[in-house]
Amino acid sequence: MAAPDTAAGPAAGTIRYWAAAKAAAGTAEEPYRAATLADALAAARERHALRPEFARVLLRSSFLVDGNPVGTRDHTEVLLTDGPTVEVLPPFAGG
Repeated sequence: MAAPDTAAGPAAGTIRYWAAAKAAAGTAEEPYRAATLADALAAARERHALRPEFARVLLRSSFLVDGNPVGTRDHTEVLLTDGPTVEVLPPFAGG
């Protein structure tokens, strides 16, 4: 009997964009298929390559994965599982 495959593969979920990220993406949300947050964001940059402001907004944004802050963790180490929502939160003005 073969051992189960435990390698992380692409997961399916939703990226939700807020405020300036939503404007830069031209959409409020879209599906992703990726193993890590870094992979999901790289694919999003590629999808929105014709919108240069999108990549700039991502550089300034913070991220939540299923409501949990990513903080300063390396995005290549933030593993995604099936179903999570990635929230893209650009800096908000006001207070």
